[in-house]
Amino acid sequence: MTIVPIYAALLALLFALLSVRTIRTRHSRGVALGHGDDPAMLRVMRVHANFAEYVPLALLLIYFVEASGHTPWLVHLLGATLLFARLCHAFGMSRTPENFRYRVLGMGLTFSVILVSAAYILITALIS
Repeated sequence: MTIVPIYAALLALLFALLSVRTIRTRHSRGVALGHGDDPAMLRVMRVHANFAEYVPLALLLIYFVEASGHTPWLVHLLGATLLFARLCHAFGMSRTPENFRYRVLGMGLTFSVILVSAAYILITALIS
């Protein structure tokens, strides 16, 4: 297993960037807890939280695809797609006004990675 750690590291860097942005927004808006009824604070919180909600499961599924050992090209495709998806989602959702095209593309690609990975794992298990 050598492919997934590369994408995990790249996604970790993006997560750190989103975390720093959330912390900076908290500081600049004077919001210590929650969103303080501040739309900008809520927006950065949700970009960060959405990443945290979807990426771990997606990476775990991609890891299981890689563990099958048969399809390195698929692992790269899934990893690169997930990275691109999360960049699109963060970019689209961070705009004011929000750019729904990027947000929808990001979520659609994230769901695609999860569903393709899950389907591959289940099909591989059934035919083995």
